Amino acid sequence: MATETIIQGAILVLTFVMFWAIKYLSQRGLNKFRTKHRATLQTQRQLIQASHLLARARTTTKKSQSQSLAKTALIEADDVISISPDDAAGHIVRALALDLLGHQTAALKSFDTALSYPRLKSLSVGERADALVKRAEMKLAVNRRRRTDSAIEDLEEAARLAAGTDTARLFRVLGECFEYKGLTEKAHWAFNEARKAQ
Repeated sequence: MATETIIQGAILVLTFVMFWAIKYLSQRGLNKFRTKHRATLQTQRQLIQASHLLARARTTTKKSQSQSLAKTALIEADDVISISPDDAAGHIVRALALDLLGHQTAALKSFDTALSYPRLKSLSVGERADALVKRAEMKLAVNRRRRTDSAIEDLEEAARLAAGTDTARLFRVLGECFEYKGLTEKAHWAFNEARKAQ
């Protein structure tokens, strides 16, 4: 009788411990999920806000207003990066804002960061192709003489990734690179591909 009581007591204690552990661990997991979800939502809101600011900055005719909007977009992008440093979108928005502000070298570094591992995994194939084209354009803007070969590599990779999509801009920039390097046949080919894609 005494052993039965001890066993029943042990089962009761074990049941309470299991109930408490399940409740505690599920609450902890739920709180972790809520925190992560809240950060993701905040990041998405800030990215959308930064994108709207950049769009307005590009369309504004007043330079001072455009610069102000680009600076605000840069602040939003920096906030996104601080919350989610492994998401390439924040780095890309930062690069675009820096480019609008006239800081091409810093913008190029942000694109390099966005297109490096592990951030690269957060981009879709089309987004990666677009980022490679924009990075190639920036490389040419910063130093055409030294960076043409690197820009061609980016553009060729973008062409492989974006096969079958609208690639007119890509082939136009590639044609300009080939033309600059004196590769006339390749330049004609690229310009023809750009015309076909329009």
